[in-house]
Amino acid sequence: MRAETIQKLLEINDQFYQNFGAAFAATRRRLQPGVRRVLENLPVGGRLLDLGCGSGTLALELDRRWQTGSYLGLDASPVLLAEARAALRSALPGGVDIRFARANLADPNWVEIAAGFPVDVVLAFAVLHHIPSDELRRRILQQVNSLLPSGGLFIHSEWQFQHSPRWLARIQPWWRVGIEEGELEEGDTLLDWRHHLSGQAEQVGLRYVHLFSRLELSRLAEASGFEIIEEFESDGEGGRLGLYQVWRKIRE
Repeated sequence: MRAETIQKLLEINDQFYQNFGAAFAATRRRLQPGVRRVLENLPVGGRLLDLGCGSGTLALELDRRWQTGSYLGLDASPVLLAEARAALRSALPGGVDIRFARANLADPNWVEIAAGFPVDVVLAFAVLHHIPSDELRRRILQQVNSLLPSGGLFIHSEWQFQHSPRWLARIQPWWRVGIEEGELEEGDTLLDWRHHLSGQAEQVGLRYVHLFSRLELSRLAEASGFEIIEEFESDGEGGRLGLYQVWRKIRE
């Protein structure tokens, strides 16, 4: 994929979270069932790095569950990070060392922010499907690998919107954002997002999403030094809107 196209796709999502970050955060006050399942199986008191931490919902739940441990949440959106920090200030103090920092995974230097924070597990829920191009995803995953010890875990979820007629109806033509389909990779999709508050006109935003196949994820895992040791579907009507995978580091 051309660098210009990658930048356009990144800007679509940056603009979305700039315009709708607070409204989007309001729809994510509860953890998805799949995320809860992951948390229930994590070793208590571990060291976690959360990529795309959003408004801090996961961090606060972790603080309620654990008496010790450490957590670093990274996100590119200053709006969502402000929500996360405000939520943490208003919560009852727990035993987990929780920190938030701004980092954009598309920037090769993001890994430097996390390099001084030892981790056992890296989380990325609903994140990779917003990263354009196979090349960029591989680079990011190789950086994730570099942060983990041998046997460390990378746990992620990817949106499987093909299982929802409602979301399939939200697919938009690429001409709306000035991109030709020939510039894109298989699975790249433009979706609209709608938000309505009582007494106000409906607001509509656009997001770039990549629809992963299992074969594609398997190849990414192998290319970045991981093996897939577990996967399950969860979330949404029918419990199939999220594909969760647990990867284990096997090599640098």
